[in-house]
Order: sequence, then structure tokens, then C-alpha cells
Amino acid sequence: MSHAIETRGLAYRAGRDFAIRDLALHVPEGSIYGFLGPNGSGKTTTIRLLLGMLRPRSGSISVLGRVVPRDLPAILAQTGYVPERPHLYPHLTVREALQLHAAFYAGFDHGYAAELQAAFALPATRKLSDLSKGEMGKLLVLLALGQRPRLLVLDEPTDGLDPVVRRDVLAALVDFCSQGAAGAAGAATVFISSHLVHELERICDWVGVLDEGRLVAELPMQDFKNGIKRLRLIRAPESVAGAPFVVLNREPSGGEQTWVVRGWEPRMAEWLDAAHAELREVADLDLEDGFVELLRASRAPLA
Repeated sequence: MSHAIETRGLAYRAGRDFAIRDLALHVPEGSIYGFLGPNGSGKTTTIRLLLGMLRPRSGSISVLGRVVPRDLPAILAQTGYVPERPHLYPHLTVREALQLHAAFYAGFDHGYAAELQAAFALPATRKLSDLSKGEMGKLLVLLALGQRPRLLVLDEPTDGLDPVVRRDVLAALVDFCSQGAAGAAGAATVFISSHLVHELERICDWVGVLDEGRLVAELPMQDFKNGIKRLRLIRAPESVAGAPFVVLNREPSGGEQTWVVRGWEPRMAEWLDAAHAELREVADLDLEDGFVELLRASRAPLA
């Protein structure tokens, strides 16, 4: 499997209280990769490291098969970026902002940009200072998509937007991925950070979970959705050594125990049978509950 983004041993420190630690990302080429984490977990810092805006203390970064920071001009020429905060000149009109942005990208697709402008209902003559938050969010996505990039990096692109605007933006991303990048043989890759789990569930096929600067999990979205379960057990074994799944949490409940596990498959009940435990129930967790359990386990791992 080839990777649009790959980091090894990536480390960065910001002051005394926060650090990125030994970060190893593997973003498959052509995927929509959801970079999940609570606010303050290091998502924006990681994106800035990937795009050369910050220099790591150690480790390596590869983007689109090239090395950061050595090959940044070539990487950025093929990368669309939507930052967490707007970065456009407020005195410009929508048309002028489009013209200015397009001037930096020889392959800017004006026809596609015009289609998106119409779909997003962005008036060409309106000044950016007069746009609503939702309209500004759509404009930022439009500018990045108009480049037809091989890699699209979005930092909380729908944070604070109303549900209708959020739906329009996510639909545009899915449509873009289906069309592919200009001049690329395969589909474009999207790396999208968010703390809104339910939002990414509908569009992402891979997910990475970041907490306090550490990568807690990285797996296909389908495994994330289907592999985290809540087990209800009688005579639960004291030790989980050798278990074919990862135990995220254990809680007593009367004469029973409730386990939250990751990587569960039905055949794994045989391990519990061999340990003389009685499996009473296997319950699904929704995506948000699974996300919370991963964070809880990372902050207070089982002994």
C-alpha cells in the first residue's frame, strides 16, 4: 500500500506542557482519512508539521512521496489546504479572492471553481468582510478544491458551521474524491481533522485518533465502527494476557464485569471459554462511544 502521508518517530515540543510524541502516521493514497482528537490534542500542530510550517525536533515526514522540508515547493504545488482560521484579505470580493488564489497555481480549474461557486451560492461581487461564517467556510473549501490537488488537507473545516452548510461542504469533498485530482492517475487523498466523530463517520474510510500528542489508534473506519464492543461477562478472568483483542476498560457490575474491547471478532469468544468465563452479551458501541473509550484507555491504561 502506498501512502500519501507517512511519518516516522515524529516529535515536537511546544513549551513545557505539550508535545507530539513518536508520531507514526500512515495515510493511504486515495483515502479519506479522518484525523480525530479532542480540542488541544495536537491536530493543528501535526498539520503544520506536515506542511512545513513547523520544524520537528526529530523524526521524518513524507508527503506525496517527497521529503518535508526538502521538497516543500513540489509538495505544496500539489496540496490544497483549508486552515482552521480564515486567512484571506477581507477587502477582496469573492471573484477577486478566486483570481488571486488561482494566480499561484498553474493548474487551477476555473470551470470547476465556477461550478462550486454556483453550488455554494457565493455571490461574486460580495466582499469577504460581508460573508457569513458558513459562506467563508465554503469559499475556503472552494479555493482548495479549485486547485485539483493530489492531497487535500483540511483543519476542522466545518467547525461552527450550521448543518446545511456542513452537509454541502462534505458532499463537495466526496464528489471531489470521486473525480480525482488533475493529472493524477489515482484518486485524490483527503486528510481531514475534526473533533466531531459523527461528522467523519459518513465520509472517511480510514481514521487516526490523536490524544495529548500521541496516536492512540489508526485503522480502517469499518474496523473502528465494527470492532469496538461492550462485553458482559460472568467469572471474568483476572488477567488479559494473551487475549486476542485489546481490553480498553473493565468495570464490575454486581457479580458481573463489563469489558470494552477493540478488535473483537465472534471467534474470539473461544478464548473466554478457555478462561472459564461466561459471555452473556456482546453489544455494539456507536462511533462516539468508541472514540470516548479509546481516549479513556489512552489516559488511564489498564495495569
